[in-house]
Amino acid sequence: MGKSASKQFAEEVLKTHNDYRKKHGVPPLKICKALNSGAQQYAEALASTRVLKHSPESANGKCGENLAWASYDQPGKEVADRWYSEIKNYSFQNPGFSSGTGHFTAMIWKNTKKMGVGKATASDGSTFVVARYDPPGNVVNPGYYEQNVLPPKK
Repeated sequence: MGKSASKQFAEEVLKTHNDYRKKHGVPPLKICKALNSGAQQYAEALASTRVLKHSPESANGKCGENLAWASYDQPGKEVADRWYSEIKNYSFQNPGFSSGTGHFTAMIWKNTKKMGVGKATASDGSTFVVARYDPPGNVVNPGYYEQNVLPPKK
């Protein structure tokens, strides 16, 4: 299968997350080796099936997870920018989970401390990117969005 997420790719994804997190006044994330290896394994699994779907680990709440697919080798900044662009659909007046803003809220979730990044290339040259977050954001509990998804500072 394709080569794993390079250190450079992971750092680019991390830096873009942290630039955005700073805008929202929340602490930076750190890369975690264990999350990296889980994200990498899952990216490779996705690349082999070529089906973009969330992992059982994220479904049962063990980690937060963002996924991205592209038909080409996507740069780390572009992946993170695309996730963040969902901010345009997020209502800070009416906070909470919605399927159209889940990538954005996972990125800037205040209480998340660590992230891992995986990337794998499928046989057709398309790439799958997996980001994992710990502790997971997007926790669907009342009040959690107000405390964790803060509007960008002017």
